Amino acid sequence: MLVTSNTEKKTPLKSLDTLFIKTYGCAMNVYDSSRMSDLMQEAYGLRVVDDPKDADVILMNTCSIREKAEDKVYSELGRYKKIKDKRPDLIIGVGGCVGQQEGDRIQKRAPYVDIVFGPQTYHRLPEMVKTIRRDRVRVTEIDMPEIEKFDHLPKPKVEGLTGYVTIMEGCDKFCTFCIVPYTRGAEISRPVADILVECEQLIAAGAKDISLLGQNVNGYRGTGPDGEECGFAALLHLVGELEGMQRLRFSTSHPMEMNTELCEAFAEIPSLMPYLHLPVQSGSDVILKAMHRGHKREDYFKAIDELRLHTPEIALSSDFIVGFPGETDEDFAATLDLVRRVRFDSAFCFKYSPRPGTPASKAEDNVPEMIKDERLQALLELLREQSREGMAQQVGKSTEVLIESKGKNEGDLQGRTPDFRIVHFKGNPRLIGQTLPVKIVDAYAMSLRGELILAQ
Repeated sequence: MLVTSNTEKKTPLKSLDTLFIKTYGCAMNVYDSSRMSDLMQEAYGLRVVDDPKDADVILMNTCSIREKAEDKVYSELGRYKKIKDKRPDLIIGVGGCVGQQEGDRIQKRAPYVDIVFGPQTYHRLPEMVKTIRRDRVRVTEIDMPEIEKFDHLPKPKVEGLTGYVTIMEGCDKFCTFCIVPYTRGAEISRPVADILVECEQLIAAGAKDISLLGQNVNGYRGTGPDGEECGFAALLHLVGELEGMQRLRFSTSHPMEMNTELCEAFAEIPSLMPYLHLPVQSGSDVILKAMHRGHKREDYFKAIDELRLHTPEIALSSDFIVGFPGETDEDFAATLDLVRRVRFDSAFCFKYSPRPGTPASKAEDNVPEMIKDERLQALLELLREQSREGMAQQVGKSTEVLIESKGKNEGDLQGRTPDFRIVHFKGNPRLIGQTLPVKIVDAYAMSLRGELILAQ
């Protein structure tokens, strides 16, 4: 722990009553934010609020993947400073990957920030808050103590019907564009027993759709019940067998870790939903090598073919980066070809921008912005076309929908299909939380329209 002095006058402190958390980035950050909330509620009885102006503690859980992530953090901090100028007792904390990456540089640039912490130290938040309130100091906690934090977290709470469980931390793949190995550390897998207990707690709290999370989730290798190493497919079987487990998902996967056992798991585990997010980033072997992805395009095709052999209707999503240093027209054409051959239901697409501290940032960013824009639009249009066709193919089918909430339109309910598509339909709000058959009657760009199939 790095502690720096704070010269503010020591007037009596107001009690802490409210908490606001701003979350950026991936599902793992969503999970981490929920656990921060659990910690602070248990330690101080804080009530979560939706407006930072109403908070006694403001926490930012940041992500460093996107372009100009640090600039966005400092811009948001500028807004919080105005609140703190009026209420000096307000505690402001910056966590997540930008916190890990920037460390005490954040407090040098923004001295009104009280706490800086990384993804592996947020379990110490109650103690950090206690320290700064007692001693009027600023605290930085950015060491990486493996998976110590999971031993200090309270029982998880569930908002809605969805639950998340982080099963591993870090990444050993070191893709040249990615900062994650430097901010989250090396791959560390949690023991199977701990994962099963957390899943059981979520089920008991009302979760009906549980996602297992990791930067490289299918690279999981934890200690099993017998003391031997347990692979990811075996873990899925154990979690899928838990009493009350209705829907099971996982994210994010790496093509290098796809194997026959995992492909078979989709067909063998009833609760494992037919949806897979498998980032490929590029369809060009030249660019894949420059990215240090560790696989070729044919490896990706082989994995998809094996998946569809066991689960023909599986829905697929992916990630793509266009304009990576050195990407030629031929390289981009190879990406479009891969998309046409695989046929994705959805995807996340980004223009390349160098992330400070990554190997790729040392290469010349030599693809003009205009070309990046053109390629991004061409890729998005192809993917939108595939998505529309995939949605249209659902019309006339009947599927089981987990009813999650009221819809935006009067009398509507909203839920998700097993393959993660959103469905709107008329129904009584008392049905929320149930899984019921719905016939799809219309398709839109981002959702489906259905009708409840009523029991005869």
